[in-house]
Amino acid sequence: MKPLFPFICAAILSAAGLAHSQDFRTFTNTDGKSIEAKVQSIDGNQVTIVLQTGAPFTIPIASLSPADQEFLKTWTSSPLPASGVNAEAINAAIGQQLFAETPLWESEPSSVAARLGWPRESETLISESYRAYPKEDYRFLGARPFSAALYGENNKVTGISIVFANKGDSFSAAGSGEDHFIEGKPVPGGMDGVRVLMEHDERTIASQLTSLLGEPESTKFGEGESRVTAERWDWAGHSFLLSHVEEEYVSLSIQTIDAADDRGRAAKISDAVIRERVRGFVETRENGDVVVTNIPMVDQGPKGYCVPATAERIMRFLGIPADMYLLAMAGETQAGGGTSVDLLLSNIGSDIKRKGRSFDIETGKLKMRDIKRSIDDGIPIMWALFSTSQFNDTASERTKKRNAVSWGSYREQVLEAAENPSLSPDRDRGHVVIIIGYNEETNEIAFSDSWGERYLERWITIPEAEQVSQSRFYIIGL
Repeated sequence: MKPLFPFICAAILSAAGLAHSQDFRTFTNTDGKSIEAKVQSIDGNQVTIVLQTGAPFTIPIASLSPADQEFLKTWTSSPLPASGVNAEAINAAIGQQLFAETPLWESEPSSVAARLGWPRESETLISESYRAYPKEDYRFLGARPFSAALYGENNKVTGISIVFANKGDSFSAAGSGEDHFIEGKPVPGGMDGVRVLMEHDERTIASQLTSLLGEPESTKFGEGESRVTAERWDWAGHSFLLSHVEEEYVSLSIQTIDAADDRGRAAKISDAVIRERVRGFVETRENGDVVVTNIPMVDQGPKGYCVPATAERIMRFLGIPADMYLLAMAGETQAGGGTSVDLLLSNIGSDIKRKGRSFDIETGKLKMRDIKRSIDDGIPIMWALFSTSQFNDTASERTKKRNAVSWGSYREQVLEAAENPSLSPDRDRGHVVIIIGYNEETNEIAFSDSWGERYLERWITIPEAEQVSQSRFYIIGL
């Protein structure tokens, strides 16, 4: 505390002449030194204060005077002077315990996810995410979400994305039980029913937010193929962005005010920073495995979204913000799922290149030298294949044996299997995975499915993989 206050005081002196807001007050530490600041947030035994220069500082509450500590006991960020709406009122309208005293942007993602009951999807050294595919009776702002995701970086929440009625989830049936009826009327099947569900969800969510926060403003959010028109409501440092993309989906994004003001345009991370990061994530193991780690998991859920989910994983790994539902829209995913790999990636190619990344489509056989060159640089490879039951059973069993038998015994078994591969393709089982590693000694590749953390890493020999390969590879690089 002693070194901090002199620095803060110097900053205040340099800001002489700035207007004094009624939110600012004099704080005094236990040594008797004083500063002018206002409270931004409280997290446990820490308080974040903001100087008149706008600079934030987080300090222990115990380092402040008894009077200041008493003041902080009664401080709350929940009420908004303009609307009088507090966190309890917002949570009541949402129907879930999303907000607490601390703003989302100062909260630990795991704590917020625990309040909501959303399970962890992924945790890496650079990010974390939580995703739920809620049951039919789950409601958020009066509507049924099909996918709900919370994202975080550096142990702080960075955003929330919730998808309601959409052609990928809502097409196959009009619902079950009372979901067969909307406002007393039966929901038709097919896309006609999806349109009814979308209109209902948009109207319901907008009504809830408007009744609390007033009329929204119209704005644009996102870039390129992912750009959408949204209705925007602001509350206590949070922006609610409701989008209805006709024939596609209804979604709600919760972002910082700054992100909403900037219309979702993300700052580009330099090639040098990304290159150093991804190369640092290449792990070489004692048995000769070379694997790219810390690729975020995205669980595609109960639909054929393997292509957009896989693309989102690699894009986020390389510092490109992405959302699989927006990618599915760009790829013209069919009702109920199913996406053209070439179409999706061609449509988003301009966005990828705009953010300073390269994109290449390659054809041909799986070759160790090509895989090795890419993986050694920390660049994973999207691979189109036929994901048959035989292939998956073989890969899963092979992966288990890696940890259950001695390496010498395993090596002999794998080399024998590679000499006599026995897999066959099934043209109806098209799929996309990520090649994340290799082992030259056993002639194997490691791959990752977008099916949850249990499928983060599996192994198969190149001769076996070649038998189910579609001979198509997609590489997002630097």
